[in-house]
Amino acid sequence: MNVLFTKLTEAAGVEFLTRGQTEMTLASKLSQERRARLAAERLLEQKQAELQAANRKLGRHAQKLSEEIVETRAQVQTVRDENQRYRSDLSVAQEKVLIAERRLWHSIETIRDGFAFFDQDGVMIGANRAWTGVFDGIEAVRPGITLVEMLQIATEEGIVNIGDEDPARWRARMMARWHEPSPEPVALRLWSDRYVRVIHQRGAGGDVVGLAIDITATVLYERRLRDARARAEAANRAKSAFLANMSHEIRTPMNGVVGMAELLGDTALSEEQKLYVDTIRQSGEALLVIINDVLDYSKIEAEKLVLHPAPFDLERTIHEVVMLLQPAARDKGLDLLVDYDLFLPTRFVGDRGRVRQVLTNLIGNAVKFTPEGHTLVRVVGLPGADGTATHLHVTVEDTGIGIAPDKLPLIFDDFSQVQGSHDRPFEGTGLGLAITQRLIGLMGGQVWVDSEPGVGSAFGFRISLPQAAEETGAPPPEVPEGLRRVLVVDDLEVNLAILTRQMQTLGAEVIRCHSGAEALRRLDGQVDLVLTDHNMPGMDGLELAQAIRDRGDPVPVVMISSNPGPAELDPARRHLAAVLQRPTPRRELFRVLAGVLAPPAPVFATRRAVTPAPPAPPAPEGRRLCLLAAEDNATNRTVFARMLRGAGIDLHFASNGEEAVAMWRDLRPDIVFMDISMPGVDGKEATRRIRAAEGDGDHVPIVAMTAHALDGDRDEILAAGLDHYLTKPMRRAAIHEAIRALRPDGVADPFAASEEMDAAG
Repeated sequence: MNVLFTKLTEAAGVEFLTRGQTEMTLASKLSQERRARLAAERLLEQKQAELQAANRKLGRHAQKLSEEIVETRAQVQTVRDENQRYRSDLSVAQEKVLIAERRLWHSIETIRDGFAFFDQDGVMIGANRAWTGVFDGIEAVRPGITLVEMLQIATEEGIVNIGDEDPARWRARMMARWHEPSPEPVALRLWSDRYVRVIHQRGAGGDVVGLAIDITATVLYERRLRDARARAEAANRAKSAFLANMSHEIRTPMNGVVGMAELLGDTALSEEQKLYVDTIRQSGEALLVIINDVLDYSKIEAEKLVLHPAPFDLERTIHEVVMLLQPAARDKGLDLLVDYDLFLPTRFVGDRGRVRQVLTNLIGNAVKFTPEGHTLVRVVGLPGADGTATHLHVTVEDTGIGIAPDKLPLIFDDFSQVQGSHDRPFEGTGLGLAITQRLIGLMGGQVWVDSEPGVGSAFGFRISLPQAAEETGAPPPEVPEGLRRVLVVDDLEVNLAILTRQMQTLGAEVIRCHSGAEALRRLDGQVDLVLTDHNMPGMDGLELAQAIRDRGDPVPVVMISSNPGPAELDPARRHLAAVLQRPTPRRELFRVLAGVLAPPAPVFATRRAVTPAPPAPPAPEGRRLCLLAAEDNATNRTVFARMLRGAGIDLHFASNGEEAVAMWRDLRPDIVFMDISMPGVDGKEATRRIRAAEGDGDHVPIVAMTAHALDGDRDEILAAGLDHYLTKPMRRAAIHEAIRALRPDGVADPFAASEEMDAAG
């Protein structure tokens, strides 16, 4: 019991303790719960606040999302609208493309030329009916066919006319062309005798566009053109042959006319007979000028005229032309003057013959159309940039009738004349100036003209010519020693101006006088030289020299004359240091000045040194010259014999080429003069036979004497083996010059004796 009581007591205590503890625990728990609840409430309030904040944030985000959704929906709607519009536009574009493609193909189908395009492997993508129609309805020729197959069909079916060429080789050639980066166009002849020009153009991606153009009309037109050209060339050859033949036929009798007139003029004639002979000779030479103009114009028109540049002396060429025209000018009382710049070179490289022809045309016209006054040839120039070529300006001035302003644009036209054909007082073909302009054009120059009716004209040309090698770097003319003061006397102002400028160029002081009386008044002891004209009113040059000597003045007097022959026979000639021909080349002028002023010889000794008497010719030495002349025309044989009359020549004639060869074998002449146009064996063939029969060192000089004067005749004739070339009509001086040049060693000069007799006479 005790135990039980104890246990009960302990249990009660424990329970009490437990209840107390429980109560304390409950209170504590209640307190804790209250605190927890308060904490939970506070946490709840906090969470609610956070939730509210989150709700507010979520609301704002939802609002933003809503706005974005609205905006996105608007954008989507816009995109849908644009997509719909694009689809509509694409549909319209596709429709337009289809229309354009349909129209393009319709256009391609309507063109007459074939059109096709291929891919890079040579497979035909498409072609129009003109392309496929070439194959004459062969069904295999359609899109998808290869180029190789088309070429095979073209050769096997005879679509293309390849002539005698092997089909396989032709196809290989066409394929090789196809693979070129830029295939060259090719012309094909079809089975129907039509012609097509096939063109292929390769694109950037490798595709190739082909075009077949029908050129049948062009081919036929070109064929007609070739036929017309052949006919025109044949006509031109016929015209050239006609001109050559007419030139020969006219020159042959003209050789007799001019030659006989020249020979007749050397005989004793009365003044009236001499007038007739001179008229015959001048008329014949005028006819030759017309023939040459027509031939030159024909050559220029046919573009057959060729220039032959070679070194020549321009000043000498001008003086040669002036001397040729001097008699005509002297007959009209004209002064023919040359003003060539003293410091300008004289030797150039050009076609001397054509330059001379131009000068002859211009100076001849000036003399022809100038009734009184003078004609002046003025030459100036400037060196080119390279230092070797010179830009030359040549002017021919006259005091003639002039040209009306309305005629100036026509002056260089073909067959142009200033006067009408019925009332013009001057003869001529009207080709001279036209030929001059063409010739200067061939030389790369220009021709010009200035004129005033009743005052005169100035024709000129500008050309650039290279200086000859010997002229390049040549020093300027040397001033003659002792030339300080010069008295120049001339009544013509232009002459006075030229002489004054020339003397001033040499560094001399010039005293200008217009008459002999004025010269005597101004002559003092300080003058080193007197240059005087011959023919002056009042007191002429010879009378002036006589008056100077009568005053006891030893000053050298040099007279310049257009006709020095009579002056040389005048007794007053002894008072002159020298007589110069007007116009005077610079070398002659310098030579005379140097001789006249050379110290210490006296004036008259100087004069004799400057113009020495010609030495007596040596007596002929050696054997006589043997000459064979082949000429079928009897008149020409007579002319030739008369031109050699009095010469130390054994002359033999052959009437044809065959006879000439036979006589050459028998005579073995020193020189042969060979006519070219002879019946049977002509001169060229006869020359070939002689050359073939000659042995080593047995070459005989053969001179062509021919009426063939067209361009190229000379080269053709000389190519036959001839050594020299003379054109008819023959001139005695040219014949003598050729004989002297070709005379072999050991043969006497055939003209020495006759010249000695002439000099003695």
